[in-house]
Amino acid sequence: EITGDEINDFYAYLYEQGLKGATAQRNHSLLHLAFKSAVKRRILQVNPCDQADRPRSTQYIASYFNAEDLKRLMDGLEGDPMRIPVILTAYYGLRRSEVLGIKWSAVDFAEKKISICHKIIEDGSELRGLDVMKTKSSYRTLPLIPFIEEILIAEKEKQAEMQKVLRGAYNKKYTEYVCVDAIGNLISPQYITTHFSIILNRLGTKKIRFHDLRHSCASLMLAGGVPMKMI
Repeated sequence: EITGDEINDFYAYLYEQGLKGATAQRNHSLLHLAFKSAVKRRILQVNPCDQADRPRSTQYIASYFNAEDLKRLMDGLEGDPMRIPVILTAYYGLRRSEVLGIKWSAVDFAEKKISICHKIIEDGSELRGLDVMKTKSSYRTLPLIPFIEEILIAEKEKQAEMQKVLRGAYNKKYTEYVCVDAIGNLISPQYITTHFSIILNRLGTKKIRFHDLRHSCASLMLAGGVPMKMI
Protein backbone atom coordinates (compact mmCIF):
# COMPACT_ATOMS: atom_id res chain seq x y z
CA GLU A 1 0.00 0.00 0.00
CA ILE A 2 3.02 2.32 0.23
CA THR A 3 3.05 5.04 -2.42
CA GLY A 4 5.70 7.33 -3.85
CA ASP A 5 4.06 10.30 -2.11
CA GLU A 6 4.40 8.59 1.27
CA ILE A 7 8.04 7.89 0.61
CA ASN A 8 8.53 11.58 -0.29
CA ASP A 9 6.86 12.49 3.03
CA PHE A 10 9.37 10.24 4.78
CA TYR A 11 12.28 12.05 3.12
CA ALA A 12 10.75 15.38 4.15
CA TYR A 13 10.58 14.07 7.73
CA LEU A 14 14.28 13.24 7.64
CA TYR A 15 15.07 16.81 6.56
CA GLU A 16 12.87 18.18 9.38
CA GLN A 17 14.95 16.16 11.84
CA GLY A 18 18.04 18.03 10.64
CA LEU A 19 19.50 15.18 8.60
CA LYS A 20 21.26 15.85 5.31
CA GLY A 21 20.44 14.91 1.74
CA ALA A 22 23.17 12.25 1.74
CA THR A 23 21.37 10.46 4.60
CA ALA A 24 18.07 10.61 2.70
CA GLN A 25 19.85 9.18 -0.35
CA ARG A 26 21.13 6.23 1.67
CA ASN A 27 17.59 5.58 2.93
CA HIS A 28 16.32 5.83 -0.65
CA SER A 29 18.87 3.26 -1.86
CA LEU A 30 17.98 0.84 0.94
CA LEU A 31 14.23 1.19 0.35
CA HIS A 32 14.66 0.83 -3.40
CA LEU A 33 16.65 -2.39 -2.92
CA ALA A 34 14.04 -3.83 -0.53
CA PHE A 35 11.10 -3.04 -2.83
CA LYS A 36 13.05 -4.30 -5.85
CA SER A 37 13.42 -7.63 -4.08
CA ALA A 38 9.67 -7.64 -3.38
CA VAL A 39 8.93 -7.03 -7.06
CA LYS A 40 11.28 -9.84 -8.06
CA ARG A 41 9.47 -12.20 -5.71
CA ARG A 42 6.11 -10.98 -7.08
CA ILE A 43 4.99 -9.61 -3.72
CA LEU A 44 4.61 -6.22 -5.45
CA GLN A 45 3.94 -5.36 -9.07
CA VAL A 46 5.86 -2.06 -9.08
CA ASN A 47 8.59 -0.44 -7.00
CA PRO A 48 7.06 2.56 -5.18
CA CYS A 49 10.49 4.19 -4.99
CA ASP A 50 10.30 4.66 -8.76
CA GLN A 51 7.31 6.92 -8.10
CA ALA A 52 9.16 8.95 -5.45
CA ASP A 53 11.62 11.80 -5.96
CA ARG A 54 15.21 10.74 -5.39
CA PRO A 55 16.64 12.99 -2.62
CA ARG A 56 19.36 15.43 -3.54
CA SER A 57 22.45 16.07 -1.49
CA THR A 58 23.88 19.53 -1.06
CA GLN A 59 27.46 19.52 -2.29
CA TYR A 60 29.92 20.55 0.40
CA ILE A 61 32.11 23.50 -0.61
CA ALA A 62 35.46 23.00 1.04
CA SER A 63 37.24 25.83 2.81
CA TYR A 64 41.00 25.98 3.00
CA PHE A 65 43.97 27.79 4.53
CA ASN A 66 46.38 29.86 2.48
CA ALA A 67 50.13 29.68 3.12
CA GLU A 68 49.95 32.45 5.76
CA ASP A 69 47.13 30.68 7.63
CA LEU A 70 49.06 27.41 7.56
CA LYS A 71 52.22 29.04 8.91
CA ARG A 72 50.26 30.52 11.81
CA LEU A 73 48.72 27.12 12.50
CA MET A 74 52.05 25.30 12.49
CA ASP A 75 53.71 27.94 14.66
CA GLY A 76 50.98 27.38 17.25
CA LEU A 77 51.46 23.60 17.43
CA GLU A 78 54.79 23.41 19.24
CA GLY A 79 54.53 20.69 21.89
CA ASP A 80 51.10 19.55 20.70
CA PRO A 81 50.62 15.86 19.70
CA MET A 82 48.77 17.12 16.61
CA ARG A 83 51.86 18.86 15.23
CA ILE A 84 53.18 15.93 13.16
CA PRO A 85 49.78 14.88 11.70
CA VAL A 86 48.94 18.49 10.78
CA ILE A 87 52.27 19.19 9.09
CA LEU A 88 52.30 15.93 7.13
CA THR A 89 48.69 16.44 6.02
CA ALA A 90 49.25 20.07 5.00
CA TYR A 91 52.41 19.34 3.00
CA TYR A 92 51.30 16.09 1.36
CA GLY A 93 47.51 16.44 1.10
CA LEU A 94 46.89 13.22 3.01
CA ARG A 95 43.61 11.82 4.28
CA ARG A 96 43.18 11.49 8.05
CA SER A 97 43.44 7.70 7.94
CA GLU A 98 46.55 7.90 5.74
CA VAL A 99 48.56 10.26 7.92
CA LEU A 100 47.82 8.20 11.04
CA GLY A 101 48.86 5.05 9.18
CA ILE A 102 52.38 6.23 8.30
CA LYS A 103 54.97 3.86 9.75
CA TRP A 104 58.65 4.55 10.24
CA SER A 105 59.35 1.76 7.75
CA ALA A 106 57.52 3.84 5.11
CA VAL A 107 59.95 6.73 5.57
CA ASP A 108 63.10 6.14 3.54
CA PHE A 109 65.69 8.62 4.80
CA ALA A 110 68.34 7.23 2.45
CA GLU A 111 66.29 7.49 -0.76
CA LYS A 112 64.48 10.65 0.46
CA LYS A 113 60.95 9.35 -0.04
CA ILE A 114 57.87 8.48 1.95
CA SER A 115 55.35 5.79 0.98
CA ILE A 116 51.60 5.97 1.59
CA CYS A 117 50.45 2.34 1.77
CA HIS A 118 48.78 1.84 5.16
CA LYS A 119 45.89 3.44 7.03
CA ILE A 120 44.32 3.54 10.48
CA ILE A 121 40.58 3.24 11.02
CA GLU A 122 38.44 3.28 14.15
CA ASP A 123 36.40 0.10 14.59
CA GLY A 124 34.22 0.90 17.58
CA SER A 125 36.66 1.53 20.42
CA GLU A 126 39.47 -0.30 18.63
CA LEU A 127 42.08 1.13 16.26
CA ARG A 128 42.86 -1.08 13.27
CA GLY A 129 45.69 -0.84 10.78
CA LEU A 130 44.91 -1.81 7.19
CA ASP A 131 47.06 -2.21 4.09
CA VAL A 132 43.96 -1.78 1.90
CA MET A 133 43.75 1.83 0.75
CA LYS A 134 40.70 3.75 -0.51
CA THR A 135 41.61 3.59 -4.21
CA LYS A 136 44.45 2.26 -6.37
CA SER A 137 45.84 5.80 -6.71
CA SER A 138 45.94 6.07 -2.90
CA TYR A 139 49.11 3.96 -2.98
CA ARG A 140 51.77 6.53 -3.73
CA THR A 141 55.38 7.44 -3.06
CA LEU A 142 56.16 11.07 -2.28
CA PRO A 143 59.44 12.99 -2.03
CA LEU A 144 60.77 13.48 1.49
CA ILE A 145 60.88 17.27 1.69
CA PRO A 146 64.00 18.44 3.62
CA PHE A 147 61.82 20.40 6.08
CA ILE A 148 59.73 17.28 6.76
CA GLU A 149 62.86 15.12 7.03
CA GLU A 150 64.24 17.34 9.81
CA ILE A 151 60.96 17.18 11.71
CA LEU A 152 60.69 13.40 11.40
CA ILE A 153 64.29 12.81 12.49
CA ALA A 154 63.66 14.97 15.58
CA GLU A 155 60.40 13.11 16.27
CA LYS A 156 62.09 9.71 15.98
CA GLU A 157 64.77 10.80 18.47
CA LYS A 158 62.11 12.20 20.80
CA GLN A 159 60.14 8.94 20.78
CA ALA A 160 63.29 6.93 21.51
CA GLU A 161 64.08 9.25 24.44
CA MET A 162 60.54 8.94 25.85
CA GLN A 163 60.81 5.15 25.72
CA LYS A 164 64.00 5.33 27.80
CA VAL A 165 62.53 7.75 30.33
CA LEU A 166 59.12 6.11 30.77
CA ARG A 167 60.30 2.50 30.40
CA GLY A 168 57.35 0.22 31.24
CA ALA A 169 54.88 3.12 31.25
CA TYR A 170 55.51 3.74 27.55
CA ASN A 171 53.08 1.98 25.20
CA LYS A 172 55.27 -0.12 22.91
CA LYS A 173 52.34 -1.49 20.89
CA TYR A 174 52.61 1.32 18.33
CA THR A 175 56.37 1.91 18.14
CA GLU A 176 56.29 1.32 14.37
CA TYR A 177 53.98 4.30 13.84
CA VAL A 178 54.99 7.95 13.41
CA CYS A 179 51.91 9.66 14.83
CA VAL A 180 51.86 8.74 18.52
CA ASP A 181 51.53 10.86 21.66
CA ALA A 182 54.14 11.40 24.39
CA ILE A 183 53.49 8.03 26.04
CA GLY A 184 53.35 6.02 22.83
CA ASN A 185 49.61 5.83 22.28
CA LEU A 186 48.54 5.93 18.63
CA ILE A 187 46.59 9.09 17.87
CA SER A 188 43.00 8.18 16.96
CA PRO A 189 40.94 9.56 14.05
CA GLN A 190 38.32 10.87 16.49
CA TYR A 191 40.97 12.71 18.50
CA ILE A 192 42.22 14.32 15.29
CA THR A 193 38.76 15.67 14.48
CA THR A 194 37.85 16.98 17.94
CA HIS A 195 41.27 18.32 18.94
CA PHE A 196 41.81 20.09 15.61
CA SER A 197 38.70 22.17 16.28
CA ILE A 198 40.04 23.04 19.74
CA ILE A 199 43.36 24.15 18.24
CA LEU A 200 41.65 26.48 15.76
CA ASN A 201 39.57 28.02 18.56
CA ARG A 202 42.68 28.57 20.65
CA LEU A 203 44.55 30.23 17.79
CA GLY A 204 41.55 32.31 16.75
CA THR A 205 41.79 31.23 13.11
CA LYS A 206 38.92 30.63 10.72
CA LYS A 207 37.20 27.28 11.06
CA ILE A 208 37.99 24.49 8.62
CA ARG A 209 37.76 20.70 8.86
CA PHE A 210 40.92 18.66 9.31
CA HIS A 211 40.22 17.15 5.88
CA ASP A 212 40.39 20.67 4.41
CA LEU A 213 44.14 20.66 5.10
CA ARG A 214 44.21 18.23 2.17
CA HIS A 215 42.87 21.04 -0.02
CA SER A 216 45.11 23.62 1.66
CA CYS A 217 48.26 21.78 0.61
CA ALA A 218 47.98 23.43 -2.81
CA SER A 219 48.53 26.80 -1.10
CA LEU A 220 51.91 25.65 0.19
CA MET A 221 52.86 24.34 -3.24
CA LEU A 222 51.86 27.58 -4.95
CA ALA A 223 53.80 29.60 -2.38
CA GLY A 224 56.79 27.35 -3.09
CA GLY A 225 56.60 28.03 -6.82
CA VAL A 226 55.19 24.65 -7.91
CA PRO A 227 53.32 25.00 -11.25
CA MET A 228 49.53 24.65 -11.08
CA LYS A 229 49.56 21.81 -13.64
CA MET A 230 51.88 19.80 -11.43
CA ILE A 231 49.71 20.52 -8.37
